[in-house]
Amino acid sequence: MTSSSQYKDSGRAGLEDVDEFVDILEERRRSSDLGYAFRTFNPQPYKGAPSCSTADLNKAVLESQYLSYMAKEIAMETGSSVEEVREEVCGILEEMSQNLQLGFIRMMAYTLSKVFKRLFTSILVNMEGLNMLQQAVQESPVILMPNHRSYMDFLAISYILFTYDIPVPVIAAGIPLAGMKMVGEILRRSGAFFIRRAIGSDKLYWAVLSEYVKTIVRRGFAPVEFYVEGLRSRTLKSLLPKLGRCQVSTSPFFKGEVYDITLVPISISYDRVLEESLLAHELLGVPKPKESTTGLLKATKVLQENYGSMHVNFGRPLSVRQLCHGKINRCQFNLVPRDLPQQPSAEAQACVSWLAHLMVRIQEEGLLISPWSLMACMLLQAPTTVLTEEGLLWHQLTEKTLWLRKLALDFGARLNWPGQVPDSDVISSTVALHCSVVQRKAGRVYLVQENEPLRKCPISPEDGVIRMAAPLLMLASYRNQSMHVFVRPAMLATAIRVTESTQRDELFSFFCFLQDVFSNEFIFIPGKSPQDFEEACVLLKKCGAVNFSQQEVMVLDAGSEVLSFLQALLQPFIDSYQENKSRILDFTEKKIEKLKYNFF
Repeated sequence: MTSSSQYKDSGRAGLEDVDEFVDILEERRRSSDLGYAFRTFNPQPYKGAPSCSTADLNKAVLESQYLSYMAKEIAMETGSSVEEVREEVCGILEEMSQNLQLGFIRMMAYTLSKVFKRLFTSILVNMEGLNMLQQAVQESPVILMPNHRSYMDFLAISYILFTYDIPVPVIAAGIPLAGMKMVGEILRRSGAFFIRRAIGSDKLYWAVLSEYVKTIVRRGFAPVEFYVEGLRSRTLKSLLPKLGRCQVSTSPFFKGEVYDITLVPISISYDRVLEESLLAHELLGVPKPKESTTGLLKATKVLQENYGSMHVNFGRPLSVRQLCHGKINRCQFNLVPRDLPQQPSAEAQACVSWLAHLMVRIQEEGLLISPWSLMACMLLQAPTTVLTEEGLLWHQLTEKTLWLRKLALDFGARLNWPGQVPDSDVISSTVALHCSVVQRKAGRVYLVQENEPLRKCPISPEDGVIRMAAPLLMLASYRNQSMHVFVRPAMLATAIRVTESTQRDELFSFFCFLQDVFSNEFIFIPGKSPQDFEEACVLLKKCGAVNFSQQEVMVLDAGSEVLSFLQALLQPFIDSYQENKSRILDFTEKKIEKLKYNFF
């Protein structure tokens, strides 16, 4: 598969298929966790990989020609001796490297079995994707690329791979985790290697990191797992990909050091995210708590809560060789010896950027949208006073959510909506699961404001805002989980409203302008604007909102409700980009007064 659309065609859009996903906790609830952790673990490794221990891996990194060259170069630049630079290299590698050991993997498996059974009603995994991964790890080096929404992400993936006898990955983790007493060492011996958050212009650190990752890939030591988004998303919306790690991990293929590399996008969906409140407060400016063992022990109160289901959707393994065919001339990498540093060309950078954006888009397409995400979309379109004072009528929320479910299915979304349960029960249980955000009372739904702490002085206006803002931000975050489904039709709906035109060329121009405005907000694959516009037209036609020809896009009478919803869905993002007001006014001066009214 070589494109996002081809990948999507291979999947099934619609309600959750119980035959496609298997609950791995079901067996854990019936049998011994100790027996599970100490069962025979017999993964089939990459067939081309020589036998290699962690010590062998580190030795290969330290003795590489690339690091020898870089050490001499940095010694000349800084006036230090080569020996001093080499000592610094050893220190960086010791701080960074993993020390994967089966005994600690078993200990983590036992602990996580206990924790996951307390937190989640189910962890559902698509077996087709897992079976393809099991085959892929034997044929070429594998890069696992999950989305990142929770600290549970990397734990769940390692747990699943251990369960199904697939080699446990080495995982790129933030250096603060290494500083956690005992926990940091357990993670290191379970496969984590630790990266500083701010590398900046530290040439030596970057050289050690890149050589370490490339050596793992070249030798096929283990699957490498890293978050292409770089950071955990505090808004639960996909972040722009970080290109450095993607460039480093694919470099062995571009330089001809391996025949191929397999990329496996992984989509992790949560009914309820463990850190939902923490993320909302971080968005409000509350400092993120420092990772510590003490903090982890204090957080054990989360074990008293129910977080619903987790879906882990392993995507189809994708060949870098096939994906990049015709997009890059690899002969350029033969002009410089492999062991010498080489600045990637503009062509190589564009190829890596396209590849990284594609991975994030495939992650989005693999997500399962929860009923709560659809309800959050609808709740946020109600006035705040209705949510906090009057309450939104229960039957009205139910009707709107079911209407939105149909629209999402028309748009090709994958929904985590149990097909064997009455819709009213699904919606009721969803509200009960998220009782920290909304509550149902006397036939109405209200926003739950944070409890006031005991205080001697009167509540300040700022405190009052935070009490209301935190649950609203949680709602917005869950709405963001489904924005990728609606954003392209929403941009076309906005273009139709603003331009008041039916001409495709004019609508396409404004659509591209909105893509440019939101290029840091949503994921658009570079160079795919015509396809995105065409997709928006097709989806709006499919739901009966518009009809279109080669020259025109005509709004149908039945499409007003859909277009109004989509415009309102995008409006908060438009409001947050008010600094682009002058550009919007320049785009269509004759609409100045209309733009002032509609946008701001």
